[in-house]
Amino acid sequence: MRSVYRFLAYAVAVEVVVQAMAMVYGIAGLGKWVEDGGVFDKSVMESEGSPFPEVAGLMIHGLNGMMLIPLIALALLISSFFAGIPGAVRWAGLVFLLVALQITLGLVGHAVPAVGALHGLNALVLFSAAVVTARRGRDVAPGTPSEPGALLVTTD
Repeated sequence: MRSVYRFLAYAVAVEVVVQAMAMVYGIAGLGKWVEDGGVFDKSVMESEGSPFPEVAGLMIHGLNGMMLIPLIALALLISSFFAGIPGAVRWAGLVFLLVALQITLGLVGHAVPAVGALHGLNALVLFSAAVVTARRGRDVAPGTPSEPGALLVTTD
């Protein structure tokens, strides 16, 4: 179960990277489309068509962030109860909480664009927390304390 825990934690980190890549791909495509004469207004946002191919990046960002990442974070939290890693539940809980905050910031950012800056900042915090969570699940050499400040007891 330790390897499942690590895999899921790293999967969250990888998905945060995918999110950043998808968003920049979409925004860069939008910029190119506007430079080529496209007009971005409410009618484009409400249309069913795809005004430029890179809009797929914006869709990936939305679907990934609202469905896939929360599912992975929930699976990570569930696996943390069975991983047998000191502090696993606390770290997986933090990742889950940061994912929930990320979704909230993303949704609020549509009404208050300045919140988008916090959405970006929280993404960096989430990435870091996911990597730390995964690294805490690595195998510990025998005789090595698993927690900072733990006492190493040896028998002679």
